[in-house]
Amino acid sequence: MDLKLQAATHALAYIRSGMVLGLGSGTTAGLFVDLLGERLRSGALRDIVGVPTSEATAARARRQGIPLSTLDEHRRLDLAVDGADEVDPDLNLIKGLGRSLLREKIVVVHADRFLVLIHEAKLVDRLGTCGPLPVEIVPFAALAHVAWLDAISGHAELWKEVDGSPVITDNGNYLARCWLAGGIADPYALARTLADRPGIVDHGLFLDLATTVAVSGPAGVRVLNRSF
Repeated sequence: MDLKLQAATHALAYIRSGMVLGLGSGTTAGLFVDLLGERLRSGALRDIVGVPTSEATAARARRQGIPLSTLDEHRRLDLAVDGADEVDPDLNLIKGLGRSLLREKIVVVHADRFLVLIHEAKLVDRLGTCGPLPVEIVPFAALAHVAWLDAISGHAELWKEVDGSPVITDNGNYLARCWLAGGIADPYALARTLADRPGIVDHGLFLDLATTVAVSGPAGVRVLNRSF
């Protein structure tokens, strides 16, 4: 948790009064929300508006006293701040193991900049080598969608709660998890394949979206910037 807190604290350096921010989901993004609330209460920052990527983030931000809005009211965000599950050398990401990938992606594409907060264990040579790729699917014919995902990935399963019920997103959809042996050879091709399949709502490949990645480690935080 110390490394996550280190990354979340670093993110505050990017925040200025008057900004409209995309607020991510997950543990590191949650720590950032807490720190942001502290800055607002102390008066160090003011006139901040947040657009949350999940109902859980919205509840956390309200507890911290952060004013919230929506993309319907703010079509342009100054900055989105979120974590990631994996980051490759091109700063492409896998996200969504916090169960909010669709809303996260919608918020990110409306932001001028996207700051990603990770600890160094999340850096990978190839996406998909450390864990599964989450995929949001419609509930109708869910097992058929999972069977198709299993055929193209090598192994896929419906993501379930401890009680055996399907994980349900804030959008009322289900989630599948896909494991790809050796990782994802061509993330762009896989993203296109998933996008073209009826019943697949979205996926956890965040390609060409991150502008800056703050990587925490024992030696401190180092910053990686995308080359455009």
